[in-house]
Order: sequence, then structure tokens, then C-alpha cells
Amino acid sequence: QGQLKIAPAAMAARCRLAARFHHIHGANIRLDASHTQATRVESFANGLCFSREPLAPGQIFLVEIEEKELGWCGHLRVGLTAHDPQSLEVVPEYSLPDLVSMGDTWVFAITRNHNRVAVEGAEVQAQGRPWEPFLLIERVRIPRDTLVGRSRPGRYSHILDDLYKTNVLPATARRSRIGVLYAPQPDGTADMHIVINGEDMGPSARGLPTARPLYAVIDVFASTKSVRVIPVDYGFPSLQTLCRLVIQKHIVHRLAIDGLDLPPLLKSFCQHE
Repeated sequence: QGQLKIAPAAMAARCRLAARFHHIHGANIRLDASHTQATRVESFANGLCFSREPLAPGQIFLVEIEEKELGWCGHLRVGLTAHDPQSLEVVPEYSLPDLVSMGDTWVFAITRNHNRVAVEGAEVQAQGRPWEPFLLIERVRIPRDTLVGRSRPGRYSHILDDLYKTNVLPATARRSRIGVLYAPQPDGTADMHIVINGEDMGPSARGLPTARPLYAVIDVFASTKSVRVIPVDYGFPSLQTLCRLVIQKHIVHRLAIDGLDLPPLLKSFCQHE
């Protein structure tokens, strides 16, 4: 557990560097030049992606759903693997069951509902309140603001503003943010946690080996067409975030931000980042 005692500044620097997809990926995946966006260009499968580097204990690999594709059943799949992507002779067609059947891989299928993991027959209670500034998982503290997906403003945005202010989006919706991390345990193993829009779903896998490097697995499957990696800054909220909190507190709904005398980038950040 001592491995979790990573300075926020060091963790933030590591997360910014690691917020990229590995150049090894499924046959139907196209990465953008920055390796932060992964798009499935054909079919509904062969959409496997991996983090560029192994994750550190408590380091979250966070993606946002950018595009959906109608007509397919199933959604994003997220998890961890002890297989170095570079060592794969062929990238499997699916994370479930293909990659998992290779062993040392743990993948969680995201659904519209019921993502919370039950422990001994009891439903796991949500940890913390959605307005608290940090999400606490074991001894890891992550700024919640970055973890939360938000809908874009539009003609009917006033209908969504209550959802926007309470940081709620359906797990499989566009703009939803989903992350994976592992938390070491006293027995030398680790628990895998999935985080959806700032809420911990509970340990979705236990007994992961911490002696081996663990890479994030992102399967851009079926109705999920494109995702983007979101860098996570550990530590104090940014000045942009503090400005957004003040602005949102004093407006009726997000469309009113357009009329404010603010730089365009700050307006965009306040509306839908």
C-alpha cells in the first residue's frame, strides 16, 4: 500500500505523459496524430486499444465517449491486462472473451445501467456525494471535476441543466467519461476499479498481480465508435475549474454563457468540458 503514497505533482506529470493510446491496436481502429483519439472505422469489432504505458498504482486511465454508432448491441468495455501489447502476435478481435481467455486480463462491460458491482449479494453504495471535489478510492484522491462527463449545450439545454449541475450522464451516452485504475491491497494483490462520471463502481475484479505491469484496456465495441483520452491532474483544482464553478453558480443555464464577455476557450470550457 505504500506504493499509493505518490506526490500529487508527480502523479499529475505521469498521467499527462501516459494519457495516450498504444500504437498497437485492433485492426479496425484509427488513432489520430496525438494518439489520444481512437475511432473504429469498420464493423463492430476489432476495436481493442491499450494505454501507451503501464499504469502506476492509483493512476486512472480516463476516456470520454465522443461518437456513437446506431444499429449495434453492446457498448464500451474497459479493464486491465498484464500482457504487454508489444508482445501480442495478433491483437484479439474482442476483449471479451478473446483477450480475457488469454489469462491475466480483467475486463468490465459497460452497460446503460447496473454497472455497480455487488459484494456478497449486497449492492455497493456510492462513495461520496457528486458535489464533493474529490473522489476517494482506497487511499487515492482524484479531482472529481475531470472525471465527470457533461452534455453539450443546445436549444433544449435547460432541460438537461439539472443533470448537468448534479454531474449525471448515462454511462453509455456521448460525453460520458469512464476510467479504470487499480488499488493495491495489504496482501500484495490489487483491486480493479471502474469509475463512471466521477462515481466509483466498486472493485470489479480482485486479486490482480501487482508484480507485473498492468496496461489499461479500452475496447471500442459495437455502439461506441470513438473515444478520447482525458488527462487527469491530481492535486488542487485548476484556475479554469475554479472560474467555471463561479460562473456556473451565477447563470440561469449554459446558453447564457455565450453572452458573457469571456475568451472563447473559457466559454467552451464552462459550457461543456
